[in-house]
Amino acid sequence: MTKAERYRWEARAAGVVQRLVSIMPLRPVRAFGRGLGRLLSDLDPRHVAIATANLRQAFPHWDDVRRLRTARQVYAHFGQVLLEILWLRGRSRDEVLRLVEVVGREHVEAAFAGGRGVMCVTAHIGNWEMHGLAHGWLFGPISVVARPIDNPDLHRRLNEVRTTGGNAVIDKRHALAQIMRGLKENRGIAILIDQNVQAQDGIFVDFFGRAAATTTVAAALAVRTGCALLPSHTVVGRDGRYRLVYDPIVRWSPSGDRQADIAGLTQQLTSTIEGWIREAPEQWLWLHKRWKTRPPEQSA
Repeated sequence: MTKAERYRWEARAAGVVQRLVSIMPLRPVRAFGRGLGRLLSDLDPRHVAIATANLRQAFPHWDDVRRLRTARQVYAHFGQVLLEILWLRGRSRDEVLRLVEVVGREHVEAAFAGGRGVMCVTAHIGNWEMHGLAHGWLFGPISVVARPIDNPDLHRRLNEVRTTGGNAVIDKRHALAQIMRGLKENRGIAILIDQNVQAQDGIFVDFFGRAAATTTVAAALAVRTGCALLPSHTVVGRDGRYRLVYDPIVRWSPSGDRQADIAGLTQQLTSTIEGWIREAPEQWLWLHKRWKTRPPEQSA
């Protein structure tokens, strides 16, 4: 099958599922998504192995049964997230906001009160797409930095959800000028910093006790512009509601060493993300090879 043929089949499948979930209540949509995720975990042993290996490194005190169970829960969670994203298309403000509660509203208000823009630093945990959509309605539109999905049809469908609440999407490959303009206008810029990067595109910081190549974009922009750094994430509660959690603004003072300041802030943000993951490990993307890039001294 060619890439073009695969894209067409993916688009048709997404269209069929989207039409189906659009007429279903959210509870069965979630159950369907979790069941689909569990099925995919049975069909994808390679990524289950990646997840369990990552969990072994991060939680060495866990036994193999718990690691495998958590890996399968990750699939169930992201199956649910995927169908929720399809379900969100075309939903009203009231429908979406009934599903969320906000923790730390005062931190958002304090961040924007600074007047220099806000870097909303987050991770692939909970349902970050739901978070972005709800944030736009609750606190005003933001710009979301993202890499385009390879399949153009799926990219279009996702962007329709992302922009429903008035948000904009910034192509990660050409982002700097738009980010700078947004910060100058005191807008919020959402960026996810929890994925592996190439060594030349970031620095190594500690993440679950291992060196992880991490983008410095958020920290570097804060050092350059004085914008607020606002860590925030979302998790699914036991009651099925999404809890949007905004941490206090990251406070820091220039040391006179710009690179040291960037490194320190990047580590602080990464440690914050680690804390979120420890509280809800089944809701983070363990299927990703977060530690793929190794420091030079370990790559031999």
